[in-house]
Amino acid sequence: MRRPGCAKWGAGALAVALVATACGGGSAGRSGVVSSSWGDPQNPLEPANTNEVQGGKVLDMLFRGLKRYDPRTGAAQNVLADRIETTDSQHYTVVLKPGWTFSNGEKVTAKSFVDAWNYGAQLRNKQKNAAFFQYIDGFDRVHPATGAPTATTLSGLAVKDARTFTVALNQKFSSWPDTLGYTAFMPLPRAFFKDHAAWVDKPVGNGPYLVDSYDKGSVMRMRKWAKYPGDDPARNGGIDLRVYTDNNTAYTDLQAGNLDLVDDVPAAQLTHVKQDLGGRYLNQPAGIIQTLTFPMYDKRWSRPGSDKVRRGLSMAIDRAQITQEIFQRTRTPATDWTSPVLGKAGGYQAGLCGAACVFDPARARQLIKEGGGLPGGRMTLTYNADTGSHKDWIDAICNSINRTLRDDRACVGAPVGTFADFRNKIAARTMTGPFRAGWQMDYPLIQNFLQPLYYSNGSANDGKFSNPRFDTLVNQANAATNSGAAVAKFQDAERILAQQMPSIPLWYQNGSGGYSERISNVSLNAFGVPVYNQIKVN
Repeated sequence: MRRPGCAKWGAGALAVALVATACGGGSAGRSGVVSSSWGDPQNPLEPANTNEVQGGKVLDMLFRGLKRYDPRTGAAQNVLADRIETTDSQHYTVVLKPGWTFSNGEKVTAKSFVDAWNYGAQLRNKQKNAAFFQYIDGFDRVHPATGAPTATTLSGLAVKDARTFTVALNQKFSSWPDTLGYTAFMPLPRAFFKDHAAWVDKPVGNGPYLVDSYDKGSVMRMRKWAKYPGDDPARNGGIDLRVYTDNNTAYTDLQAGNLDLVDDVPAAQLTHVKQDLGGRYLNQPAGIIQTLTFPMYDKRWSRPGSDKVRRGLSMAIDRAQITQEIFQRTRTPATDWTSPVLGKAGGYQAGLCGAACVFDPARARQLIKEGGGLPGGRMTLTYNADTGSHKDWIDAICNSINRTLRDDRACVGAPVGTFADFRNKIAARTMTGPFRAGWQMDYPLIQNFLQPLYYSNGSANDGKFSNPRFDTLVNQANAATNSGAAVAKFQDAERILAQQMPSIPLWYQNGSGGYSERISNVSLNAFGVPVYNQIKVN
């Protein structure tokens, strides 16, 4: 799971405001184009190498896959897939709809998908989403746990004709088709492979928008693709995604008429946002959870007894007070590792975290003491300082922990300047204490909240937690032939998280946003992201 100017942004609010104005902050010079706040993505915009929110926003505009998640309900619906058939939940036949092309005129074929998936799975290509292909036969040969690959393509993929390909999984996976709207499974044109560097510089997709230009640290200009063949075309001329390193500055620019849309209302503005924006303020439940993840690769946090320290720290956090005072109830204290958006049938179970997610200072002190105390007697909470009002709540969490431990120096926030730098530090495994690790669902399945984040070598397992029993339960859940049995197994796996506490669930996050009088028909999808293609310029 899951944040934009003509020149490089400066160090302060005034600099960013001047940048936005220089781009034509009002309607002048950008007829039909919507300006929206954004943050630079961690990596180039390859579908199989993007597993964070900022890059995901672009890829959702640039690509369409076999399925797409309904903006309102999150339900998986066919887009390029005419049908996906199986008789045993393990062998699938995928038939594409005719008439789809990439924006460079190349037809989207079965080979466009098979080539893209083989590229994403191949170990040598170092794609962050490679694990999403692990259930396809041959993954262990193209992406072995150790050593070099012994194959270049997945044996479970086969092109039958221009519109048909088959997929053989290495186990039953009844909900596998519903995962296929995720970014990793997008098709790729031949240009991606023929001149990879040129494609990365200016990506070509098959979605309702084109990449016009990208000035890193400043703005990505997306423009409407007039020949888009889908039934969800852009209803505006394009989106300028402007990079902001401070969401308060973005909000100020929105009020000043220099920006059309923000999709992250700062915590400091929540007390008066309704007065500022009236009906142009968006606040709705979304499939987003905020957590603190422990670096389990650091022996200080994985030594015997450290599970008690981790549980104790969770119990030292007053979630109710923080969500009320800082977030004005736009967050809800978390009691499990998923999201209420899933509903009971989808796997959400309130209270599954148990006592570990209940504020209890006395018990917290006891557990931390029994577990040997904080490593070195001190801890830092690392976060990116450019989006999300993270400093406010990180400081509040540290204050809660410090009051609980009766030590004003026990916990301190450790800011990293930008989201990209923050993610790079996580990827390099240099964290020495807990760090911010929010998750925005990729698709509305309990599997997506658990497997990528906590399965051994999962694509988003930033803390490198590994538990054989957890992995076994996840495998059994995926193999279940009905959703009820699958959910039960996933919840059994989740109970292991409640015991081991590799991360601390903090709160379920609403999607929030605000927009100018210049635009209309603005909404957030079930993932808390603006439905950009539906926005109209008045």
